[in-house]
Amino acid sequence: MNGTEDIAAIIRDHGIRPTANRITVAKALAAKTRAVTLAELEADLETIDRSNIFRTLALFRERHLIHSIDDGCDGTRYEFCHSGDTGHDSDLHVHFHCERCHRTYCLEEIPVPQVNLPEGYETESVNYMIKGLCPECSRKVY
Repeated sequence: MNGTEDIAAIIRDHGIRPTANRITVAKALAAKTRAVTLAELEADLETIDRSNIFRTLALFRERHLIHSIDDGCDGTRYEFCHSGDTGHDSDLHVHFHCERCHRTYCLEEIPVPQVNLPEGYETESVNYMIKGLCPECSRKVY
């Protein structure tokens, strides 16, 4: 199988029809090593308009193919879910937002800590964000 066939199969596994645009968006997200904004995706995918990318992201999010992260600075970022779970976001991990370069990194090796909520509260989503300087920015002298 090549990359397009693999991505199309993953999209189908999540109950989504794999159109050319959806495959292109999913491939772009799967290739990223960090969470990206809609604007960053739009810049990478010049052949697909912003509204089509946004609708695709919304569908992918609804079907747990991607998850979204609010970095608390400039909006929502998106990343591909590598767990393969079609029912929920099971690959929850800590994220790090660099306050100098404004990139958000996935720290996949660090799971989100378990929080015991009081009775009556139900978790819908988790957004665990640490902010500071990434290794590249901490080495730079300004």
